[in-house]
Amino acid sequence: MIGSTTLMRNPSHKGLPPAPGAEPDHATTGLPAADAEMARVLKTRPLRMASDCQSGTIAFWKHEALHDVVEPMADHVIMTYPAGSQALERRNGKSAAISTARPGVVTIIPAGSTSRWDIHRPMHVVQLYLPQRTLLRIADEANAAGPGDLLERTGHPDAITSRLLLSAAESLEGSATLDTLFRQQLTDLLATRLLAAHAGVAATLQPTIGGLSPTVLRRAIERLRSDSDADVSLSALASDAGLSRFHFCRAFKESTGLSPHAWLRQHRLEQAMNLLRDSDESVVSVAAALGYSSQTAFAAAFKKLTGETPSDWRRRVR
Repeated sequence: MIGSTTLMRNPSHKGLPPAPGAEPDHATTGLPAADAEMARVLKTRPLRMASDCQSGTIAFWKHEALHDVVEPMADHVIMTYPAGSQALERRNGKSAAISTARPGVVTIIPAGSTSRWDIHRPMHVVQLYLPQRTLLRIADEANAAGPGDLLERTGHPDAITSRLLLSAAESLEGSATLDTLFRQQLTDLLATRLLAAHAGVAATLQPTIGGLSPTVLRRAIERLRSDSDADVSLSALASDAGLSRFHFCRAFKESTGLSPHAWLRQHRLEQAMNLLRDSDESVVSVAAALGYSSQTAFAAAFKKLTGETPSDWRRRVR
């Protein structure tokens, strides 16, 4: 990811409408959206960005030194740092915080807050712009007891949240369907983690017991296997099962041992192996047939799962 200059803004999945009455938070609060305020403050564009209207936005930035005030935003901003070490200075009218940006720590700017920032050298940062409605949805779906407001954090140690954010940033190119489903799952996981670890009143999430019924599981797998333009967003899968996104993911994993994204990734790998072994289609054609943005993205995903490039695997099995 470091050094990429490609700007990629992925829309939400085709055919997935906003939830009823779910206007963007900036439309209802009158505050700017986080991506717009970050672009103003950082004075650049993100290297990569992907948005989902029902989850949030993941953005990967490289920016220069920063000495400015971040104005109140409609979204919560949660960020982490992929590499290096850099001093962070943050001040508001009540307090000052000096910390270090490094892998394994997170910084949180709650929606509606404002602070002065001083960062003295260029740096890379991964940011999640999380609407308040997403936090409220997760709290409701998980039967969370009394979620509180998010706390300000500056370079706060949290390896779990940091790792989830970095994983989300890695899915900003490749197979659009796979990456979108992965980001939707991760955003829900991140919201769950934030409620448990970074809220004024830590939310207590109730456990989910039991998997999907055989009929519901069969329908979900048929949708995931479909080679048509079937909507395989997390919202569509959950709606078809009559469950919330939160409970669908947990029940699907209980039934199959895999998350919806991991199941679809395994299915696509099996499809790729069949095409590589049983046809003379080029690797480029196989990548396109499976929805990858490029041969390079397909080869990287294939090697990550098998330890071999598609060409090497084909030569070995034929």
